[in-house]
Amino acid sequence: MDSTLFKLLATLFNIREGRASHTTIRKRILSGARINGMHICLLIVAMLIASVGLNINSTEAIVGAMLICPIMGSVMGIAYGIASADAKLLKRVIFELSVQVIICLITSTLYFVISPISTETSELLTNSTPSIWVVLIALAGGFAGGLGSSRNQEPYVLISGVAVATALMPPLCAAGYGIATSNLSIFGGAFYVFLLNVVFIAFAAELLFVLIKTPLKADLNDDGVVTEWETTEAQHRSHVLHRRLIIGSLVFLIPAIVLSSHVVADTMQRNDGQAFELKDTFEAKITTEELKTLYPNFVSYSIGEQTSYNTKNSNLSNKIIATLTTSSELSTADQSNIEKLVRLHVPKLDSIHFVVKQPDKPVSHPTKQTTEHTSTT
Repeated sequence: MDSTLFKLLATLFNIREGRASHTTIRKRILSGARINGMHICLLIVAMLIASVGLNINSTEAIVGAMLICPIMGSVMGIAYGIASADAKLLKRVIFELSVQVIICLITSTLYFVISPISTETSELLTNSTPSIWVVLIALAGGFAGGLGSSRNQEPYVLISGVAVATALMPPLCAAGYGIATSNLSIFGGAFYVFLLNVVFIAFAAELLFVLIKTPLKADLNDDGVVTEWETTEAQHRSHVLHRRLIIGSLVFLIPAIVLSSHVVADTMQRNDGQAFELKDTFEAKITTEELKTLYPNFVSYSIGEQTSYNTKNSNLSNKIIATLTTSSELSTADQSNIEKLVRLHVPKLDSIHFVVKQPDKPVSHPTKQTTEHTSTT
């Protein structure tokens, strides 16, 4: 039974089925990683479009730029160079990727220097904020990119999807904005986001190339003859490259984990004590209509969930809180009756707040004109 299940799973997840020949894969990777005049022109155009998108907060422009950006080919080339232990290819691709990064930074920096709009848009801030979620997307995207590059079919559609998902270009644009505005925080965060994407896309794609048994580059001196020494040396280089990739990736991941933990803690503290309104619920509508009928001084009614974060034990607690606004003070008896009415529709209610709002005046300060009636359950 276990053997049958294992065979079934192995068949379902057989990534070698439909694989192109290793020669085809190598040619495809080398072609995608090579830079030429057309490649550089596309890169500059894509950077301009992405910079405009970040500048005016246009998601459509950013996605369009990522679709035509050719920089993903170099990242796939790095992954293939490590998987095949091809030191010459790896050095060349890293150099060409560095050239592309410099071109991207110059293009985006010049744009933001010239642009009359210097506002930090949400897209700019998003693409300059490192997090562990960037790493997860990069890992998934890198594996998908490697899978697409290894298929018999041309991988253009899949690679384009990976380019959009992993977002290599927008962080570089944001880094250019940081240079143009002398904002080292945005530059550092954005460039780190870009490097996170590069490292973990390459990591996952390299894993895929290993799984499909990519042959090692054993002909070290390119003389057409592979000696026993060259085979042993190629295996040694492969082990060294893999070990360095794993250690380097783990070390590179540490700042992202630390920053993500800070983001989560800040979010919890920001949400602490805030009530989120549960709008348009059937019970809220019924209660509102009943209150309007029974109390002429009724102004508004809302019910929401209050999330509190305990920093000592890192636990979240939720409370359901109702807020009733009237134009004049309510008697204790009226408050008690209203609470009973609200509890008919919301049995798990934790507390109800009564707020007095004078006509044409702002809501009164809770310490002076607000009475809280809390029920114990």
